[in-house]
Amino acid sequence: MIYLHLFSTKSGNKMEEENEQCNSAIDGNFEEVCPEKVIKFKPPLYKQRYQFVRDFVDQHKPKKVADLGCGDTELLRLLKIYPCIQRLVGVDIDKEKLQSNGHQLSPYLGEFVKPRDLDLTVILYHGSVVERDSRLLGFDLITCIELIEHLDSDDLARFPEVVFGYLSPAMIVISTPNSEFNPLFPTVTLRDADHKFEWNRMEFQTWALQVANRYHYSVEFTGVGEPPAGAEHVGYCTQIGVFQKNSGKVYKTSYPSLQQEKMLKFVLVGEVLILVERLRLRQQRMLREQKDLCNDPDNTDSSGPPQVLLGAVFTEAEEARIENSPKPFCEGDKFFVPLQRLLAYPKVHRLRVTEERMRSLIADSVQLSSDGSAVMDDLYKSWDYQFEDY
Repeated sequence: MIYLHLFSTKSGNKMEEENEQCNSAIDGNFEEVCPEKVIKFKPPLYKQRYQFVRDFVDQHKPKKVADLGCGDTELLRLLKIYPCIQRLVGVDIDKEKLQSNGHQLSPYLGEFVKPRDLDLTVILYHGSVVERDSRLLGFDLITCIELIEHLDSDDLARFPEVVFGYLSPAMIVISTPNSEFNPLFPTVTLRDADHKFEWNRMEFQTWALQVANRYHYSVEFTGVGEPPAGAEHVGYCTQIGVFQKNSGKVYKTSYPSLQQEKMLKFVLVGEVLILVERLRLRQQRMLREQKDLCNDPDNTDSSGPPQVLLGAVFTEAEEARIENSPKPFCEGDKFFVPLQRLLAYPKVHRLRVTEERMRSLIADSVQLSSDGSAVMDDLYKSWDYQFEDY
């Protein structure tokens, strides 16, 4: 959630001082720093960046993680709870800051009462991100969160050779400010007095792609800190590059899965078309049986056909789910099958899509009712034939 308020126009050194204070507090509480409210992220932007890294760790399960420019070590404190990590390293040029925050990485009493399954070693190194350090070799993930914009031109030139070329971890996450977002803030200067530069998306992506190509990495771009409504064109407040080392594979192929939207849609539409057709034919048979019953007064069987497709093999739970869903119905010569009914059948139910998701996936392949709640078809077709129910 983002709130955007106009900042009153000021002039002179006082304005520059207040702007500098506001800029250096982009990740914090604006109300405490600036008298006027500006853009405020919920959760704060720094927490969104850290959450991105946490989600990445949760997804890829790295064993050895290093945070370059770890500063107050807060990201390390958040990462040490992940059971996959067995070695966690922070590097920063500010030795005093490391010394004052290092104790916060010590295990708590509760961690002695309930120890981890795997060993974890946490180390802080005083050093520079542009100097080779053999202690950082062989890591699965290196993070550089809001780091590169603090490097001068010479250090920035050495950074790729050290991090990508020498350390060469399996994965690297780099975040940096997106300067295109800056006009939304009450200033046109850099966000922090220590920033040597701030790149727009084109500049960051050009640099990242060149580095990735040179050191045999792939890179994908994303970000955190969504812009307010009406300013979507500026992109995320923080831009992020996710680099993964190319493995030098000779051959690679991907198998179809239901996680691929095209494949999910293909399977879902196919199952829906088959179900609707068989339910349509069943509806015809039911109507014929009702007509025969009316024409034969001696027939006292009023039980009607079962509510599930004949010949189907369903568990009791599946039968109950189908029975409790909205039933197909006719309006004139049109036949309707509610989406909830289709979702109740096992072959569609296993796809685990919501009604809304199902509607969006099948909308361009089948005809839906005016309110979008059911698939609509002609009750009778010139090419009708008997389907075997399943």
